[in-house]
Amino acid sequence: MPKLKTKSGAKKRFKLTATGKIKAGVAGKRHRLISHNSKYIRQNRGTKVMSAADTRIIKTFLPYGL
Repeated sequence: MPKLKTKSGAKKRFKLTATGKIKAGVAGKRHRLISHNSKYIRQNRGTKVMSAADTRIIKTFLPYGL
């Protein structure tokens, strides 16, 4: 059987936690931040754990993990 390729965009954007969940940076933090309030900017600081539905899709892009 041939090896499966990892999506190169996915390996740059996601990290796996020790329990197998997927972490990702939060969207909406690059530009146009004046129109967002302080609460939005503060709550989206750092990384978030992806939902179960998104995790299932992302794991197909990463057949051998990270």
